[in-house]
Amino acid sequence: MGCVPTPHFDSAFRQQLETLFRWRRDVRRFRPDPVSPATLDALFAIATSAPSVGLSQPWRFVTVADAARRAAIRANFAGCNADALAQTGHRAAAYAALKLAGLDEAPVHFAVFADPAPEQGHGLGRLTMPETTAYSAVMAVHTLWLAARAIGLGLGWVSILDPRTLAGTLDVPAAWRFVGYFCLGTPAEPADAPELERAGWEQRRDTIVLRR
Repeated sequence: MGCVPTPHFDSAFRQQLETLFRWRRDVRRFRPDPVSPATLDALFAIATSAPSVGLSQPWRFVTVADAARRAAIRANFAGCNADALAQTGHRAAAYAALKLAGLDEAPVHFAVFADPAPEQGHGLGRLTMPETTAYSAVMAVHTLWLAARAIGLGLGWVSILDPRTLAGTLDVPAAWRFVGYFCLGTPAEPADAPELERAGWEQRRDTIVLRR
């Protein structure tokens, strides 16, 4: 195999990359503009460039276009959120309203699962830390997230869901581990700060680094 030259990332590129990182948002309000199947397929293809334990690529994407399945997922969210409200109070109600907006408005929905025991990768790196398959799936999501933002799209992560119920709704293999449910589309408005920060829910803090 011939030697492949290492690409040079100049300061202008690095500055743009940092801007991309800072403008990646968990989007909750979307415009109705459709996302073409070709664009979605391209984003899934980019996601496969993410690192994975043992090169196992354990992520499994499930697109959700069927109206009945979407309605079931919305009902799943509503039920789980009602339970959360009973425990956390009024602050969670405002958060839930934001999530519902994404579920109702986003043109694209998809779920991400991790296959806990994929044949690919031959088990390398998973013996003592089997959870690395789920970590790998999250890396794929983050890779897709940045790629989507680079072309003007936004992603929203819906986490208030019952995994077992959702897996049944989507009729996926029983062994797959649910990672997250996502809404994708054009953001209703641009923002360089998290919506929860702008709403006063929480503030971003300095990274915790322990030096040993």
